Amino acid sequence: MSTQLDHEANVAGRGLTGDAAASGGAASARVLSGRSARELLASDQAHLWHPYASTTTPTPVHLVRDANRTLLDLEWLDSEGTTHRQWVVDAMASWWCMLHGYRNPVIVEALRRQAAELPHVMFGGLTHEPAIELGEVLAELAPADLNRVFLADSGSVSVEVALKMARQYDIALTRRSGTGRSPRTKIAALFGAYHGDTLGAMSVSDPVTGMHAMYAGAIPQQPFLRRPPVWDAGSDEVDAWIDEVDDQLCAARDEVCAVIVEPILQGAGGMYAWSPAALAGLRRITRNLDMLLIADEIATGFGRTGQLWGCDHARVVPDIMTVGKAMTGGSLTQAAVIATEQVAGTISEYTGALMHGPTFMGNPLACAASLASIALLRHGGWREQVNRVNRAFIEHGRGLNEMPGVTQFRVCGASASLEFDQPVSIPVATSIGLEHGVWFRPFGRLVYSLPPYVCTDDEIARICAAMAAIAEATGQ
Repeated sequence: MSTQLDHEANVAGRGLTGDAAASGGAASARVLSGRSARELLASDQAHLWHPYASTTTPTPVHLVRDANRTLLDLEWLDSEGTTHRQWVVDAMASWWCMLHGYRNPVIVEALRRQAAELPHVMFGGLTHEPAIELGEVLAELAPADLNRVFLADSGSVSVEVALKMARQYDIALTRRSGTGRSPRTKIAALFGAYHGDTLGAMSVSDPVTGMHAMYAGAIPQQPFLRRPPVWDAGSDEVDAWIDEVDDQLCAARDEVCAVIVEPILQGAGGMYAWSPAALAGLRRITRNLDMLLIADEIATGFGRTGQLWGCDHARVVPDIMTVGKAMTGGSLTQAAVIATEQVAGTISEYTGALMHGPTFMGNPLACAASLASIALLRHGGWREQVNRVNRAFIEHGRGLNEMPGVTQFRVCGASASLEFDQPVSIPVATSIGLEHGVWFRPFGRLVYSLPPYVCTDDEIARICAAMAAIAEATGQ
């Protein structure tokens, strides 16, 4: 399968074929039913509960009629009940996962073939070729020594599995040592972190500025390390942070078994790019204290920061790595936890099985999509694409830092964020974005973009112009 997909990736590249290519990506709209937008949106409001939303005072939602390459065909009602319909650039890549754009023909064909052969089978006691090939590919792409792949359903689930691995590994170490010491159960994390919405993932997400404060009494209490210095911080500042973290973890060495970080770029915690030298220092500390380092590469992996993995910026190899989001090219949900043989072998020898088994683990459809997406990355010039998007953000974002109310405009790889000195109104920012032909989903004080890698320079320019318009309205 992988050989065929590699060939197709070379042929199809980033693109579309036939009518879609001829129309520049905005293929003619495909109406899925005869129901009007008004009818569908009314039913949505009556029955569906959207993420991070209230059912009694819901924020407006927009109906997706079609999607192609970097564009969404949206239909919505304004405050006066007038219907609007427009093709817009998806600045969010559907929460950062749609790397190759919508309806990529290589991924679509991989899904079609797999659906006709084996859409799903349980992974307990069974296996299949797409999962085996995906395991081979991930082990090959992962940093050195990471070669044991556990397939999961979603990013949050992969973080849960990684946390369980870390704790079970420490139990195994205590049994191996025979010293009778108590297993270490705490996982240290960074302030500003976001690792998911399940209970374990919430416990290692920022306890102050995160989205989980109301669950504080129900989740484990974990130690947090001060947010590292920024990307280009001086050596004195980085060294001071490393010394502080060393002291904190030394003091907690009897209870902390692992540290989890989003390498180089904290995502939903504020789009914060931090120092590679700080990550390298943290890796040295965890080795010295016999703590595992867990790299959450769900958002940063597969090239988003300009390197294949965020850890690559610091030439760091973690003990456990989680990946997800872009793994299937945004077509289906799938994630993975990749561990060293040392971690996997110690757990297995001294504690037996890893006690986790999602129903849809190793789903063949998702595995086929992941293989197709990774083939596109490997043979479609992802590094050149990311560098091009990066340059376009820098060029077209000039002047955003000087706009009223803006505290900082940041670019990291194929991502850009505009931070304000006050919270951003989601409805206002969304409306202004649509006026400029761009779909945003702001949060907190940020309007940000992690677009598909196949965005053109003109589309990045449109995203930056929409950011400027939001800044102009917000800063008044």
